[in-house]
Amino acid sequence: MAIDLCLKTRRKRGSAARAGRPAPELTADRVSVPLDALWREEHEEARRKTQSAPGNNEVAHLVGDPSAWASDFGYALDRVAVRLDQRPSALLRHEALNHADPAMREQAFYEYADRDEEDAIELLSEVVRRDRDRQVRWDALWALEKLGGESAVDALRHFTTDDDPEIAEWAGLFVSELQTGDPAFDNRSCRFTPGRTFDETIFLLIHCDLYIRLDSSNQMWGKLSLAPQGLARVYGQAHACPNVATRERQLVIAKTITGLHADGTPHIDNYLFRGFTERTRPDRGNFFFESNVKRPFYISGVADDPQMGVRETDIGFTRQGCWYLDRRFQVQGADAIRYVRGRFQGWGYVNLARVAGKRLEEILLPGNAILSTLHDPVAGPLTNAFIAGTFKGKLNDWDGDGNMDLNSCAVYSTTEGELDTDMDGVPDRPGMSCCNFVSPL
Repeated sequence: MAIDLCLKTRRKRGSAARAGRPAPELTADRVSVPLDALWREEHEEARRKTQSAPGNNEVAHLVGDPSAWASDFGYALDRVAVRLDQRPSALLRHEALNHADPAMREQAFYEYADRDEEDAIELLSEVVRRDRDRQVRWDALWALEKLGGESAVDALRHFTTDDDPEIAEWAGLFVSELQTGDPAFDNRSCRFTPGRTFDETIFLLIHCDLYIRLDSSNQMWGKLSLAPQGLARVYGQAHACPNVATRERQLVIAKTITGLHADGTPHIDNYLFRGFTERTRPDRGNFFFESNVKRPFYISGVADDPQMGVRETDIGFTRQGCWYLDRRFQVQGADAIRYVRGRFQGWGYVNLARVAGKRLEEILLPGNAILSTLHDPVAGPLTNAFIAGTFKGKLNDWDGDGNMDLNSCAVYSTTEGELDTDMDGVPDRPGMSCCNFVSPL
């Protein structure tokens, strides 16, 4: 995940086109990527920044056993994958500030930051100052934190007194993380909504890199860096839903995709996670959870599209990270989770024939890529994407009353991850965790 490599090595300026090498070509029947067209890292800077260069063999003797620091599959893929977003950087800058779709503005500046352009911090700061969409603004703040360094801290500080209290808190939180490793919060109080299934419903920001295997030789890989709103549009907006009594061993990630069903109803997709949490400190919990759920696998590669066939299979996913408690926020007699952050990974299927030659706006559509598994005789051979990313979520004041809302977000799940469209705590159909709407043939 290049954008997440703090103080990462600079890639040589210029591009394959400037060097006279052909740009990668993606067609419906064939993908051709000349290996010598890939970017190369500047090794001298890597030596100076040894601790921030996982995967660089030249500094192996300084950072210890490579099995510990150089075995991350995502980092390995990031070094060799060619960018599938081939837009010139000038166009990315323009669209980051001017595209009519907030998700596409966000996609443009995340791609720009992921390329580690020299003026990325300036662009992200301009987005935060100018954009009218508050989620675009706080996602741009997150991109600043991902770039890291003193310049990012200085940029973030400018927004710690923003008129929008959510922007101000996100900015201060990111500054604190960069400086101390831990988040810092403002002094607002909280509000609990009685009668809900979950003690908390935490809106998640999710950023991921989608690494796509482009041919059977395993030598050609493509990369698409998905910004939070683009990812939510394709895979669904996620909420982390813990209950105090069970949060150290299980929680539900409840997702909804809007704009997928022909009848206008949201697509509901819930994931029950179970795992371990380390609680040696009273103010936080470090966790590793996994999920394994029954899901329809659409051979077309598009959710709700059964024209090429549908197979039910088991989809697995893992997530790990840390949640932070706020002792001033009480729920069910315990300190509430104020903030969560972490990493996740899993498998996916992207139907290359359906996306080849299309603009990004035509690709980042609801359900236009699906989660997958390697352990199924049908889905396994079609699985071609490794999904690796990060997530963050904090309590927010959604209604503007000055209080942080603990559990006011609408999520359609029971405590066991079953569908619950009327949110009464009783499953619509026991054991069913994903709605079974399909588009008519």
